[in-house]
Amino acid sequence: MTRSYSIGTRGSELALWQANWVKSKLAILSPESIFEIKVIETTGDQILDVALSKIGDKGLFTRQIETELIDGRIDLAVHSLKDLQTVQPDGLVIGAMCERDIPNDAFVSQLFHSVDELPRGARVATGSLRRKSQLLNYRPDLEIVDIRGNVPTRLAKFADSDLDGLVLAYAGLSRLGYREKIRQTIPFDVMLPAPGQGSIAVEARSDDDFAMTLCGRLDDASTRLCIMAERSFLRHLEGGCQVPIGAIATLRHRTVHLEGMVGSLDGVTVLREHLECDISESDSLGVRLAESLIEKGAADLLATNREQI
Repeated sequence: MTRSYSIGTRGSELALWQANWVKSKLAILSPESIFEIKVIETTGDQILDVALSKIGDKGLFTRQIETELIDGRIDLAVHSLKDLQTVQPDGLVIGAMCERDIPNDAFVSQLFHSVDELPRGARVATGSLRRKSQLLNYRPDLEIVDIRGNVPTRLAKFADSDLDGLVLAYAGLSRLGYREKIRQTIPFDVMLPAPGQGSIAVEARSDDDFAMTLCGRLDDASTRLCIMAERSFLRHLEGGCQVPIGAIATLRHRTVHLEGMVGSLDGVTVLREHLECDISESDSLGVRLAESLIEKGAADLLATNREQI
């Protein structure tokens, strides 16, 4: 019997690209089913004239979508994984962490080929405190300008400005066909990404067996292993959009490598640490890395950040 499944998503160009990508994969996995997309506006979509750090980050881009999923008004939810809180609402699970795209941040500029090429005092736009902190740590002479909006909106604002550079996630630019605008894939030694950056998440109700089965077939085991370590690191630090925290995990043979950072808002202080372990011990890796940074002062640094926002 044919069944219709509703996929909830935000309405931005990138969110719709991701939802349609998931829809196309599901249609192949279950050709007897009908998959429809439902656009749901979130708090982050409604408030566009205030910096993200000043709005609050508890489900900023996900809460309304998750509410409809819990209530049964949609059957699946598609998110940028980095937008999800580190603990899912009761009854919901991340059924799929899809194979990760390039997780780095990307540098966009009309005149300069890299962050290193920027002249002293150059003005660079970003809406992320994580990016701001790391940029200022690497280049204290830069002026960081806040920018809001979806990917095409930010690109249009940048094109109409006298700004020297713009930093966005590589994956979002790539998915929307803007790869030619990328002047530099910013290396991890300059800027660590947000935990989960580059992966699409499919959220489902834990008691929906069919949806969970479909999600399981979209899930990428290596991506999940790495991102679970990153999210464990973030969760233990109680971080979110409001604080500069970055992390990247990679899997090489049977070894998981995890690097994380916590920074001050002005970039003067950035604490970075790297740990690795055998794949069999990866569950505790994020917590151990967070504890290592806490011993170096990360908790006090984050507390100060929250007071300053």
